[in-house]
Amino acid sequence: MFTGLIEEVGTVVARHANDRATQLEIAAPQVVARIRVGDSVSVNGCCLTVARRNGNQLIFDVLAESLARTNLRNLGPGNRVNLELALTAGAHLGGHFVQGHVDCAAPVLALEETGADLRLEIGLPSEFARYVASKGSVAVNGISLTVAEVLPKSFAAWIIPHTRARTNLAVTKCGDLLNLEFDLLAKYVERMLDRQVARPT
Repeated sequence: MFTGLIEEVGTVVARHANDRATQLEIAAPQVVARIRVGDSVSVNGCCLTVARRNGNQLIFDVLAESLARTNLRNLGPGNRVNLELALTAGAHLGGHFVQGHVDCAAPVLALEETGADLRLEIGLPSEFARYVASKGSVAVNGISLTVAEVLPKSFAAWIIPHTRARTNLAVTKCGDLLNLEFDLLAKYVERMLDRQVARPT
């Protein structure tokens, strides 16, 4: 479980792929000392397990399902990734509950500067639109963001300077794919209502 508060922007060092597996090597000098082999780390919002450590680098095995569903498939050397360590008991919860189970990757449709702030508009696939509500939460590349606008085929969030400077939104461009994880509580409510409707009277 994560909170959507990014702890470091790491740098992809290498990506190795063969018929059996894909591995990502990520330089993470700020957080590496706090991480052990077997720990869970959110990488652009996708929960991955640390397979090895090598100096200030973390090595992850990435499943085919994760590659198919996320923007991890597009990563190469030099790309910047948002990193967050798993939530510990008693830790401060400043964002919202994020599982690290990415629902989809969607394109950036607009980036608009307004003073020091940034309006970020992201495409919203129709099958997930029901999970997005104004002032609700969405994890975007692992960042806990508040939905400012819900549009017919997209949603928008306002990015403050601190968030932009401390995440890979600082290098995001129109057309880039961002990983989206929709609110866990909304999914549970939907599941409970589905069961209520299906229950015989």
